[in-house]
Amino acid sequence: PSSGADAVKAASADKVEATRQVMRDLWTDHIFWVRNVVIATKDKNDAARKAAEAEVVANAKAIAGAVVPFYGQEASDQLFKLLAGHWGAIKAYLDATDTGNKAGMEQAKKALYDNAQQIADFLSKANPNWPQKVMTGLLTAHATHHIMQIDDIYAGEYDKEGSEVWPTMRRNMNALGNELADGLAKQFPDKF
Repeated sequence: PSSGADAVKAASADKVEATRQVMRDLWTDHIFWVRNVVIATKDKNDAARKAAEAEVVANAKAIAGAVVPFYGQEASDQLFKLLAGHWGAIKAYLDATDTGNKAGMEQAKKALYDNAQQIADFLSKANPNWPQKVMTGLLTAHATHHIMQIDDIYAGEYDKEGSEVWPTMRRNMNALGNELADGLAKQFPDKF
């Protein structure tokens, strides 16, 4: 028979794992819908691009909304603004790639990496359990994965994108989701 403390610990572990799954799903949805935008753009399918872009924005709102119970609406709004900047930089890189604008690609790449650092800074200030070095590493890698994906799809290297870039992106999103959930559980144990 387990003690009351053991039952609380088990319930807490279940809640942390459920939160990990939610975070992983939110960030995996992000890369799923961005990939759809990339393919629709390359295929010149405006209807598919518009629909996928709407999902990218809805997903960013959901990611930002996930922090409301912990940090409040103002923090959620700030995070959404940063995620909008992330999407804007990806879109700028995609559009520059689509038109062969090398200078635009470089400018968008810089904006994407600058934004990754801004998101890492925001997160690490919000939660001491989200070390800046870890957040910067995960988010900078994430930015790189978007660039690699766009480059591979536009080069027609679908096998490479599917067998190398996509699994790496997913692993990175899972790691980020786990870090976020674990940091929340450590900072707000009463909510778990």
